Amino acid sequence: MAQITFKNNPVTLVGNEVKVGDKAPDFTVLANDLSPVTLKDSEGKVRLIASVPSLDTGVCDAETRRFNEEVASLGGDVAFYTVSVDLPFAQKRWCAGAGIDAVHTVSDHKDLSFGEAYGVYMKELRLLARAVFVIDKEGTVTYVEYVPEGTSHPNYEAAIEAVKALI
Repeated sequence: MAQITFKNNPVTLVGNEVKVGDKAPDFTVLANDLSPVTLKDSEGKVRLIASVPSLDTGVCDAETRRFNEEVASLGGDVAFYTVSVDLPFAQKRWCAGAGIDAVHTVSDHKDLSFGEAYGVYMKELRLLARAVFVIDKEGTVTYVEYVPEGTSHPNYEAAIEAVKALI
């Protein structure tokens, strides 16, 4: 299992670590209108999925804005999701305030389905760890980054290059 810290304190990740070459695990999260969202909803597209602790923090805000800009220029064959345990109402408010339009913010607050399926649920905090996953059109994981320190940024360039290699 990936070893990570949050504010330099070790945390316990619950769930299964996902690796390159794995079949992407399905999950059920909630859209901003409370409707269920699953991996299958974006079948046939390249998926960039970023899990973040909370959109209401500086690093998560900057990360989601950066990926939103990058993905918007890649066309309709790419689906981008930011997953957090923020309530769907808070995610909707954040997107409106940030002018975000290329990302689907989805909430894992109800069941932690994504957090456990992708091994990013931080038990001590009931938040998701910062991680990035790229999934090809056939549902195979082609890129994984579990960010070692939860308050650090992911490798944006590597993740975007992984997406570009698939479109």
